[in-house]
Amino acid sequence: MTTGAEVREVMETVLPTEEIERLCRELGVVERERKLEVALFARSMVLAAGTPSGARQADVLRTYVESGGAPVARSAGYRWFDEALAKLMERLSERAISMARAEELDLPGILGGVSDWVIADSTTVRIYDGLLETYPGTGDYAAIKVHKLLSVGCGVTVGYHFSPAREHDSRHLEIDESWKGRGLLADLGYASLDRLRACQRHAVQFVIRLKDNWKPRVQEVHRGEVRKTFFAGADFDALIEDETLVLEGRAVDATVEIGRSEDALRLRLVGVPSPKGYCWYLTNVARKLGPIQIGTLYRVRWEIELSMKLDKSVHHLAQAGETQSNNVHALHALLHASLVASVIAGLLVHRHNLATRPRGAQQRRTVPPLHVRLLALQMATSAQSIALAFELSGDDATRAWDKIAIVLTHSGKDPNWRRRPSVLDEIRGWTPTPKAMKITGKTPK
Repeated sequence: MTTGAEVREVMETVLPTEEIERLCRELGVVERERKLEVALFARSMVLAAGTPSGARQADVLRTYVESGGAPVARSAGYRWFDEALAKLMERLSERAISMARAEELDLPGILGGVSDWVIADSTTVRIYDGLLETYPGTGDYAAIKVHKLLSVGCGVTVGYHFSPAREHDSRHLEIDESWKGRGLLADLGYASLDRLRACQRHAVQFVIRLKDNWKPRVQEVHRGEVRKTFFAGADFDALIEDETLVLEGRAVDATVEIGRSEDALRLRLVGVPSPKGYCWYLTNVARKLGPIQIGTLYRVRWEIELSMKLDKSVHHLAQAGETQSNNVHALHALLHASLVASVIAGLLVHRHNLATRPRGAQQRRTVPPLHVRLLALQMATSAQSIALAFELSGDDATRAWDKIAIVLTHSGKDPNWRRRPSVLDEIRGWTPTPKAMKITGKTPK
């Protein structure tokens, strides 16, 4: 069970009173004519991210007052959403991400062999059209993109930044030396030969779908039915068309080259049959993992889709863009607050699931894992209790945090972990019946 001490540690590490007050002095977040309790206000921004009411700024002010802050007129409170506040929330988000990056990871089975698998993707938030010049969308409207990196090892966001929605995803992912030893899972929006070369150069493993306009040249077929002799360098599509390489529901594993001959990339091309046809992946993962396992690895990419759904449906990332003003600082502050709330929920879930995971190859999970969406919903419901717990000390604080932990754990239990295990549940052996553990070639997401 998640303990009060663990909940308190996560909350106070990400949202510490003394550090918030120090940052406020450094960044110029000053107390206004009426006394602003800056630590309480910053925490209210994060806790209000999950509240189901209307406008986000109004939610923040309501949560602030309900948590013990002095009442404030809405017009006066809105003036607090300035550049200094946006910088404060950005710094708090950096604290949250630093904590996530330092977490112990859970990478059993086919997830091993790297320091962590990282998933890259983005989501678009429609915003007030008065910000069209700063954040143009793909049409005649304003929109902002949130580019995210999600750790598979802890299930938490470990990096993000904003850009105009009109800009292509690919330009917002750079593979450099900091990626060394990690793995990358990404969709076709990030498919680039230069990026794959960067992965090779910096010892980054990757699994990515084969892009339609890439023309692999087959050097050798290691797995699959080959009915005719072919010369190395033969066109992949031609081999299938003339039935040299026969696809009859069997997995395929080949060594191919893509790109210009003078600087061609030599990679694995694997094909996994599915009800909708073959799914083709390019990877540089060693052949100790077969094609089905490579396909399963790629299916883990769906975790970031669930994470972004959490950001929008629970932490109201989209509502941050509904602020009807040209105040870009308010937009940034609210987006950061939503993402910090998401990181906190993910950290609490990861720590619980890590502490209660099965030990040993023959053991099965007996304690239900927590589901991040359910825990996040309860965290929003408990926003006032959490805010008040920050103000307590000694035994009173211990009892308050313990009570919060009990409620979060009870409400956050995943009711479907036995009947509908996720891909990660299966990989980690969290299903209760060994027979249900088999990983088959399901349709990749």
